[in-house]
Amino acid sequence: MSMKLPHPPLGEEEPSPPPQRRPRGFASGPAPSAGAAGPPRRRGDREREREKERTKLRERHRRAITSRMLAGLRQHGNFPLPARADMNDVLAALARAAGWTVHPDGTTFRSSNQPPLPPPPPPPQLGMFQVASGETPAFINTLNSYTIGTPLDSQASALQTDDSLSPSSLDSVVAERSIKTENFGNSSSINSLNCMDNNQLLRSSAMLAGDYTKTPYIPVYASLPIGIINSHCQLVDPEGVRTELRHLKSLNVDGVIVYCWWGIVEAWIPRKYEWSGYRDLFGIIKEFKLKVQVVLSFHGSGETGSGDVLISLPNWIMEIAKENQDIFFTDREGRRNTECLSWGIDKERVLRGRSGIEVYFDFMRSFHMEFRNLSEEGLISAIEIGLGASGELRYPSFPERMGWKYPGIGEFQCYDRYMQKNLRQSALSRGHLFWARGPDNAGYYNSKPHETGFFCDGGDYDSYYGRFFLNWYSGILIDHVDQVLSLAALAFDGAEIVVKIPSIYWWYRTASHAAELTAGFYNPTNRDGYSPVLKMLKKHSVILKLVCYGEEFTVQENDEAFVDPEGLTWQLMNTAWDHGLPLCIESALPCLDGDMYSQILDTAKPRNDPDRHHASFFAYRQQPPFLLQRDACYPELRTFVKCMHGEAPQNGEG
Repeated sequence: MSMKLPHPPLGEEEPSPPPQRRPRGFASGPAPSAGAAGPPRRRGDREREREKERTKLRERHRRAITSRMLAGLRQHGNFPLPARADMNDVLAALARAAGWTVHPDGTTFRSSNQPPLPPPPPPPQLGMFQVASGETPAFINTLNSYTIGTPLDSQASALQTDDSLSPSSLDSVVAERSIKTENFGNSSSINSLNCMDNNQLLRSSAMLAGDYTKTPYIPVYASLPIGIINSHCQLVDPEGVRTELRHLKSLNVDGVIVYCWWGIVEAWIPRKYEWSGYRDLFGIIKEFKLKVQVVLSFHGSGETGSGDVLISLPNWIMEIAKENQDIFFTDREGRRNTECLSWGIDKERVLRGRSGIEVYFDFMRSFHMEFRNLSEEGLISAIEIGLGASGELRYPSFPERMGWKYPGIGEFQCYDRYMQKNLRQSALSRGHLFWARGPDNAGYYNSKPHETGFFCDGGDYDSYYGRFFLNWYSGILIDHVDQVLSLAALAFDGAEIVVKIPSIYWWYRTASHAAELTAGFYNPTNRDGYSPVLKMLKKHSVILKLVCYGEEFTVQENDEAFVDPEGLTWQLMNTAWDHGLPLCIESALPCLDGDMYSQILDTAKPRNDPDRHHASFFAYRQQPPFLLQRDACYPELRTFVKCMHGEAPQNGEG
């Protein structure tokens, strides 16, 4: 006979046990509160929960490494692996490439009608895997036997770590990554090209030139020197400009890139814009029937483009700074960076009654009204918006005038009073006012990650506070993008807008990616920090300009900086294509040889991409003396342009 429990009095609800919530932040320990009478959690339960979270994190890293290995086989070995390939798919592809027959049920045997393959010359090694030759008959059969209907997986890890996860040691993850680094650290195709002699390089260049015939047409733009317009907005040397344009026209480039400097156009008086020099320049370019891409530069330049020309921010801005230096980015020591305005004043009307984004909008609107007819005629094909230091979307975390030298990690730039006010509000909204500070153990401009408590393996960057700070720091960057591009869409009314992303490739093969963190990209190994940024760019339908191929491809790098320019490039490109974002490529330094051109062509036109992605255009940052070396550089550069255009080089070229 069962005993009935007494019911509560009418009108009263039966009490229910308090919900068990996952601990967050420093509230992970049991904290009694008024009216709450939940049982205290035992130490063993908490340890088991933390161990589960650590196991999940290790599994995410393992999957990320697997994803990169599969992407490497697709990219470098021409293996047509499915999008969600596992190790069985890898083994089957390797077996088929070796001449074996593999049935769907796993039955494997050597093909009786397959003649034995002659031993090939040793190819470049990718760890324990070898690059499969595209000329192997067995591999051609493999290509025919596969059906490819899905895009390439992103080479970069798209893992996210929620703030609710407890901090965990990354020792095991770093150990796995070090194994990957040891096996794959020299997998860049440029290393194998460096081992060739000159005759091999010439044959390789000729082969690549033939491979790119009938490929998509990619326009090529060459940048003009920044000093052709002086500080009074006058065209310095019109005949010299015409000579330069004749050279470019003979190379069959599609257009030129012109930098329009805020510090020149609005130099002396707010809202008084002087465009005369640029009007003269555009008139000359129009004579040669070349397109123009305009770069609206809201930063200063330390380069001296012509004589003693030094481009700074407008003089009236510098006058304001004498009384309020917090309009500039500031490091932990209180040093001001006068290259560009702090994003902390985007909404603060401290610039003679205008905020930062209002100043940018007025400048953009003035340009549009001045040259609207050229846009309608098709002379101006695109407009690039400068969003940070050097015109790139990043914090000025690597200022050389502050003593920074490559490969230093840089410093956070968030110590002006407006950024600190924003940080305080964000920390207060989280209920942790003591988080309203920058990291005090993040080192200095030229520190290395392992020398700091914040960026070292298992460091504070992955603590509760570290994740909060880095989310806030990168969020300011994304918010700046959103505000400026929203106004750019209003100012230019449907014009093609371009945004430049930097290539911060040093310390890329470490757990924290310290140099990227200080620049504003929250991209450690357990998080895809570029996806939120590119998602915002997709919202505004812009073209992503990726800066790549600098000195690292012509000079042997010191591997102590754990560089991986190729890995970063493919992470950005795959993430952009995953978001449906068009991209273009800019070379960071003048091209020096056919080896460099081959790398750029392989990136602009990936030959093994089943979705046939390719760059929208290529921007070439050339120097004036380079084009004058016609005997050494002209034929090679002309061949490169023809390959970009998908044309066959003439006899004797390449």
